[in-house]
Amino acid sequence: MNGKKLVAYFSASGVTADVARKIADAAGADLYEIRPAKPYTAADLDWTDKKSRSTLEMNDAACRPEIAGDVGDMEQYDAIWLGFPIWWYVEPRIIDTFLESYDFSGKKMIPFATSGGSGIRRAEQSLKAHCPAADWQEGRLLNGADVKSWVNELL
Repeated sequence: MNGKKLVAYFSASGVTADVARKIADAAGADLYEIRPAKPYTAADLDWTDKKSRSTLEMNDAACRPEIAGDVGDMEQYDAIWLGFPIWWYVEPRIIDTFLESYDFSGKKMIPFATSGGSGIRRAEQSLKAHCPAADWQEGRLLNGADVKSWVNELL
């Protein structure tokens, strides 16, 4: 994998952030945290509450939470690892905001996720639907996996 690399991630609890840092270290990539303009509280993330912010967002396919800050010069990156926790079997809506904020045409996109029990396949389908011009690679669920070995396989 030639060219400049970026690891962009959203992490609600720190688990995905830890994996993202390991990927960035192993790949020699820049790191960018996809942070919501309005940070999530514990109550916002209570998936058992049908009125919590995360539940309301995930039940609205058109919802696009605002992101605080931007990547800057996205054009410089050839490969982007995109990380997130699995919410309701897919990526959180803030990831959709991110995908719609830049032109990823022809860029190699490598999704990775963390989850307490869901797989990544439905999220991969959703990502491709939201951003069809990207060169999507097979994603990986990284719950305690050997991140360095996976990154080395891709490089």
